[in-house]
Amino acid sequence: MLILTNFPLIAAFTAIIFAQFIKIPVAFLLQRKTTWALATSTGGMPSSHSAAVSALITALALQYGVASPFVAIASTFGVIVMFDSMGVRRQSGEQGILLNQLIIDFQLLRKKVVKLSHESAALVDGQKERHLKEYLGHKPIEVFFGILTGILIAFVTKAVLTHFSLL
Repeated sequence: MLILTNFPLIAAFTAIIFAQFIKIPVAFLLQRKTTWALATSTGGMPSSHSAAVSALITALALQYGVASPFVAIASTFGVIVMFDSMGVRRQSGEQGILLNQLIIDFQLLRKKVVKLSHESAALVDGQKERHLKEYLGHKPIEVFFGILTGILIAFVTKAVLTHFSLL
């Protein structure tokens, strides 16, 4: 049960869970539509990647001081994670959007050009359409609010653990 006293680990995982579930009401407020699937999806507001690494960095800084090598390691790791979530993963998602539109356009073109028999048309229309996942990465504003979320979660986690004398 020693793991229950690992403040940085608890803060990071709490930030991930909180950020994932807060995406549901945030999506409703911003878009007026939401789904429970957002709790397990990538992308969205706030970034759970950023929340996790910033909670870890903050917890390590609170526990060991900002000059700690742990903070240096976590900060380096955090910058890489946040950069990746806005860069490579976001670009992959944007390519997914484009490829999905190309698939739809190709299917419409194929239906217009080729005279399909009723049997094959029914078969094509009855097939489940496959789409690439489009929301893989984050916008900078989502990363920013992920950072704020992580910092807040680290302070709240420290207060709770201190209150219950687990630190």
